[in-house]
Amino acid sequence: MLFGSSGIRRLWDEDLLKLAMQVGSTVAASYPHIVLGRDARTTGNLLAHAFSSGALAAGGNISDGGIIPTPTVAYNARHHDAGCCTTASHNPESYNGLKMIQPDGSAFTPTQQDAIEETYLTAKPRGWEQQGTSITSDLITPHLEAILDSVNACEGLNVVLDCGNGAASSITPQLLHDLGTTARCMNATPSGFFARPSEPTEENLKVALAMTRATGAQAGLFHDGDADRFMAADNKGRFIHGDHLLILFAEYLGAKKIVTTVDASMAIEEVAEVRRTPVGDSFVSTALTSWGDFGGEPSGSWIFPKHSLCPDGIYAAGLFCEITKEIDTAAAIDAIPSYPMIRSSEYSDTAREMLTRLGAENPTDGLRIEEEEGWCLIRASGTEPKIRITAEGRDRAAAKKMHGKGCTLIRSAKKDQVKEH
Repeated sequence: MLFGSSGIRRLWDEDLLKLAMQVGSTVAASYPHIVLGRDARTTGNLLAHAFSSGALAAGGNISDGGIIPTPTVAYNARHHDAGCCTTASHNPESYNGLKMIQPDGSAFTPTQQDAIEETYLTAKPRGWEQQGTSITSDLITPHLEAILDSVNACEGLNVVLDCGNGAASSITPQLLHDLGTTARCMNATPSGFFARPSEPTEENLKVALAMTRATGAQAGLFHDGDADRFMAADNKGRFIHGDHLLILFAEYLGAKKIVTTVDASMAIEEVAEVRRTPVGDSFVSTALTSWGDFGGEPSGSWIFPKHSLCPDGIYAAGLFCEITKEIDTAAAIDAIPSYPMIRSSEYSDTAREMLTRLGAENPTDGLRIEEEEGWCLIRASGTEPKIRITAEGRDRAAAKKMHGKGCTLIRSAKKDQVKEH
């Protein structure tokens, strides 16, 4: 199985390099005009060249944007047959992978992924007279201009930006300048060695949050490695949890139909009509093709369907600046319904097997247990060897109770595995 919940992603090794070339050949055979980008990982240049070499050998034509965010690749994919970004998103530096993107910005469908998996081992190069071409392209300017056309200027706004040494470094500082903000930029140099863990969680952003408070900034803006995720701090320097940011965006946009994932808070159902999908932005994007005004997941993926069906952390950063200029974000967050939520994870190299044992039809979709006072979701991570547990309750006691039920099920599955071995 090549594809997880967010493309192909794994620890860097020789097999991933070979795989990139094979996938490049397979993709180009059906989608000959491809826009390509990569994040800042040390293996990104090599992996992008491997994919490109495979595509050229199959007669494909590559427009290469270099180090750029996944949403920048996705925005430019509208002028091509497909897009590819070599990235492992928020994973540690030792990971890398491939995200395949359709012209509307959404991820390749399961059907498209299956077609690649069925044929990538048999891909063969064309003759010398049928080789493809590769050109270097400015893919940042079209994306930047599209955001500037959609977001209001924010003259005089003071913000702190933490790019996490990722691909956002190539565009978000320029966006903030063009919007008229005064931005203090942290970790805004692309590097394969991250100054902080790439995932933009509250725990990983302690320094940036402290800087936001110490400077009196009106907003904190935070990216992951490929900038498909975005998180923020309000005008009091407080980290905004993903469920609240989902609601803040929805309310500001006037969105009445929201697509989100099964691990999002039940509070969203108090402000809009909601449809839920399995965890993974590709599922949200697919649902938005036929229903919904806005979508996202609390991990920081925000999808604005009128702009693109790819989670766009750059667009989200610009929009959050506009929101901060217009309203008191701290007061708005305090007014949002809030229920206690517990999120945890544990390492497991047999996560998928355990979820199957517990009755999950798809391990990465997981099992959701619902009761009157709360719910719990247990699922195998689609990108790491982990089991994730999310629980929410009407009060703290209910959340702990639901989380405990999830932990009990996992312990039971572990015992059964030990007995069998």
